Amino acid sequence: YEKTAAFARFGGPIQFASNALSVLKEIDETLFERVMDKFTFTGTRACGIKDGLRADGKFSMTTDSLDYLFNPDAPADWFVKFPLKECADLYGLPYTGVIDRPDLQEILIDECRKLKPDFIQNGNPVEGYVSHGKGQGVTVNLADGNTAEADILVGSDGIWSAVRAQMYGEEIKGTSKDGKKRQGCTYSGYTVFAGETIVKTPDYYETGYKVYIGPQRYFVTSDVGDGRIQWYAFFALPPGTKKAPSGWGGSTRDGQADPEENLVTYVKSLHKGWTDEIMTVLDSTPPESVEQRDLYDRSPELLRSWADGNVVLVGDAVHPMMPNLGQGGCQAIEDAYVLTEKLSYTKSTEKIEQTLQEFYRARIIRVSIVQFLSRLASDLIINAFDTPWSPHDNKGQSWKSYLTFFWKPLLQYAIFPGQFAYLYSYFPSGSMGDLPKELEQKWETAHFETAEEAFAAVASGAEIQSGPSFFQKAEVEA
Repeated sequence: YEKTAAFARFGGPIQFASNALSVLKEIDETLFERVMDKFTFTGTRACGIKDGLRADGKFSMTTDSLDYLFNPDAPADWFVKFPLKECADLYGLPYTGVIDRPDLQEILIDECRKLKPDFIQNGNPVEGYVSHGKGQGVTVNLADGNTAEADILVGSDGIWSAVRAQMYGEEIKGTSKDGKKRQGCTYSGYTVFAGETIVKTPDYYETGYKVYIGPQRYFVTSDVGDGRIQWYAFFALPPGTKKAPSGWGGSTRDGQADPEENLVTYVKSLHKGWTDEIMTVLDSTPPESVEQRDLYDRSPELLRSWADGNVVLVGDAVHPMMPNLGQGGCQAIEDAYVLTEKLSYTKSTEKIEQTLQEFYRARIIRVSIVQFLSRLASDLIINAFDTPWSPHDNKGQSWKSYLTFFWKPLLQYAIFPGQFAYLYSYFPSGSMGDLPKELEQKWETAHFETAEEAFAAVASGAEIQSGPSFFQKAEVEA
């Protein structure tokens, strides 16, 4: 039962890390192959943290070296690089990347309809339920006033979940006066602006995604295929500090605080003194493509089960997380796989309640760790990181600058390798041998061709079309 009246092509790229790709392959080989056909690999190329103030604007590809300590002319662009490729190779998995949500949605709907043509009903969301106890199933209350009977109800209705609201006694979308609490979710302290453009930077084919760090903010760019670059600007601002609409393709420009304001100019004004690399991306972005969202997440439900009788929560409905590690969708896929696996061994409806509790116990530790790491990534960058200290200039002189400088070797050689090795450590498919390399080689050719076509079109005067972002239409309706 789906809230959306009819599926349309909205929503932008979603990241699938190596662990999620392993789960997809284990679920269904055809599904995996179709996803790969629409995929853009980012983890095959350089990804990491760049100095938002010192990057020289040339999109340089520098290697890690201690030369910058002694040579004032040595590039200081890259702070650390993420070992995405190395950690994927450790387990023999495909590399991290992105797929447009509309493409993923079409693939999933098509594959599910092959199994059950009427598997989904649109425009009639679940509003509540009555669980009837051991072996007695559940009555599902629908928005149109009708009910449905089922053995089990899986609440996968997103961060403002109606199923969770009943299970945990929350008010749907209920918000505190200061805006810092909303239906049991906590404002992260960050609002994010996002936009999309087509621009051929000198490092386009060599980088997957980059995180530019600086005082009290960070700026992320990611290749999302077809010559497109998606960017995100994270700021530590109070909730409700709205400038831009919050739904790409789902809200009109009437939602902008000041319809006459150029939002690209506004975002640039918050990055005065930052590298020209950011300005190059922003200057090529259509102002009407910019949107904004306040970021909320939840603390891990260590003391409350995700299950209530014959009802269970999965994905963002119970463990929404910060987007920094790109694991929100990945953990939802893991949830679906583990839940299906547990239910496949359940031979009687009388055992469903027990199975759902087993599912919760099987998932809670891993999900809690990923939630913690996702939040920690944001908090460290905003609250503990700053422009790194350098002996050659005065751009990084605070205590955070010195801390950031001394963090570098620990991050590069211990923390990030350990983090990504853990994230990828759940891989039910097992090692895929030579397949990841073969997929990479096949993709590189197609990626180059489609990107060059887009660059040529823009160079000839074609207008950049505003594409969908990571923010889903459902968020607008919220």
